[in-house]
Amino acid sequence: MPIDATLPYDDQNIFAKILRGEIPSTKLYEDEWAYAFPDINPQAELHVLVIPKGAYVSWDDFSAKASDEEIAGFIRAVGKVAREHNLVEPGYRLLANIGAHGGQEVPHLHVHLFGGQFLGPMIAR
Repeated sequence: MPIDATLPYDDQNIFAKILRGEIPSTKLYEDEWAYAFPDINPQAELHVLVIPKGAYVSWDDFSAKASDEEIAGFIRAVGKVAREHNLVEPGYRLLANIGAHGGQEVPHLHVHLFGGQFLGPMIAR
């Protein structure tokens, strides 16, 4: 069920539990700012989730409250994950769902990284 991206951060969300090691995941990348792991319900040949280690509900929350260092570190981590999976060529897609209309289901900022196949148009019509 989509969530309200303006709600306070809930430290019991599934991604917070993954970051604390309470729920197992397959680490694909980790640094000071971000953690990446495969999506459990992949929508493409490669479907990776990249999450910041800070407590941010959405892209809006992150862009308003994170330090410049956190923002730069997270964005660099997303790029590094794409490069490590050889996605720069032929290309890949990034998706961040925000709020109810955007279809956000977990109240922790996360970026979906899709690749490994032709992805078609951005939004099905």
